[in-house]
Amino acid sequence: MSTAAETLLDDSEERSNFHRISLYVKNEPGVLARVAMVFSRRGYNIESLVVSAAARAGYSRMTITSSGDPAILEQMIKQLAKLIDVVHAIDHTEDEAYETEIALIKLKCGTEERREILQIVEHFGAKVVDFARDSLVIRVYGSSEKLDAIRNLLAKFEIAEIVRSGKILMARGRATT
Repeated sequence: MSTAAETLLDDSEERSNFHRISLYVKNEPGVLARVAMVFSRRGYNIESLVVSAAARAGYSRMTITSSGDPAILEQMIKQLAKLIDVVHAIDHTEDEAYETEIALIKLKCGTEERREILQIVEHFGAKVVDFARDSLVIRVYGSSEKLDAIRNLLAKFEIAEIVRSGKILMARGRATT
């Protein structure tokens, strides 16, 4: 049986095989279902999905993280680009792009554990956003590896909940996201 730390290391190793796909879509009902169906038909899992309003009204941006055979994912991206409400679909895996993720981590803890927890929080540039008598909620943002690292260090305490946003990214310079 593997430990939590071994599992987390395995998760970060798998992350290096992920493809970062950006979709610019019309904000219409059913778009997300049609996009998800492209992945489902090929038996691919969407590891992370973030959807938000784009700068232009009536459009949204989707950032999808998925792993698998690069040739099949390339075909899937071509299929995504052909969907009626998709303006463009781009694989940013090899591109220069800024990416980030956010996590909220709730720890059950007493006063005797707080000093060490707060030192870890400070080291990672994280912030305590909720401070209760027997728990803390921490907000941390950055690379997936950074989030994995703080989670590894906090694993020795009682983690009650973790919520991660999934990656968002933007192509650097004048490149299209």
